[in-house]
Amino acid sequence: MHQKITKSSIDYVKSAMNTVPAISAEEALTLVDSPDHVFVDLRDGDEQAKTGIIAGAVASSRGMIEFHIDPKCPAHKPEFNQDKTYVFYCASGGRSAMAAKVAMEMGLSPGRIRGQYTYFALALAASRKRIKYTVPGKTKKI
Repeated sequence: MHQKITKSSIDYVKSAMNTVPAISAEEALTLVDSPDHVFVDLRDGDEQAKTGIIAGAVASSRGMIEFHIDPKCPAHKPEFNQDKTYVFYCASGGRSAMAAKVAMEMGLSPGRIRGQYTYFALALAASRKRIKYTVPGKTKKI
């Protein structure tokens, strides 16, 4: 017997996108050095290794975000234990929207970078301002 899916993955992503505030890559760029904002990279490790992450961003993943946020969990990341706004990003916007919605439900103040290929849009915008990003083992300016 075939499964009957009552809510699609697209429905979940749309719901998250409608719930979590979004900013443009250009707006996000102005927050990179802000002491009041923490960037969270939701891409998988191999994606991060290929293109690097924004300097100072917290590396997480869609599958671990709840555990990284929860201070009672052994996998907790202390970067999430701050009174700051968290700016979530990924390659296409779906993972960051869903993770930011979970973060909001857990009590954080999240936002997300709007649009598809948001990491690349941010990197492109960053290249105009010569923002640092990190690749494991080295730091580059773009």
